[in-house]
Amino acid sequence: MRILALDVGEKRIGIALSDALGWTAQGLESYTRIKKSDDYLHISGLISKHQATLCLIGLPKNMDGSIGFQAERVQAFANELNEVISVPIEFWDERLSTASARRTLIEANVSRKKRKNVIDKIAAVNILQGYLDRINN
Repeated sequence: MRILALDVGEKRIGIALSDALGWTAQGLESYTRIKKSDDYLHISGLISKHQATLCLIGLPKNMDGSIGFQAERVQAFANELNEVISVPIEFWDERLSTASARRTLIEANVSRKKRKNVIDKIAAVNILQGYLDRINN
């Protein structure tokens, strides 16, 4: 069971992949968005290439748990992506995943320029690892 996880942003999509046993998450890439159709094809190709059985998408809820503007945009993205891919999509509450990724990179003394290029991938890893920890416990 492999899971592909996405942290969908305006400019980039952080992408992570689980190991075959579904225990650990590894960062795959920070994909720079081009246009929606290209984005969907890229994700579809990754699902096929890695034989993923689920696409997990981080849902950026508000701190009170409500669905805000950005979460609505991610849901719309997921609805359109669902027309292109052949695996189910699930959402995972990703509150503070990017903040956590930023803090980790700052603590590791990663420069601001390098952080920009990997933060979305690290956020996707956080989303996926949280999901894997939940389903494995």
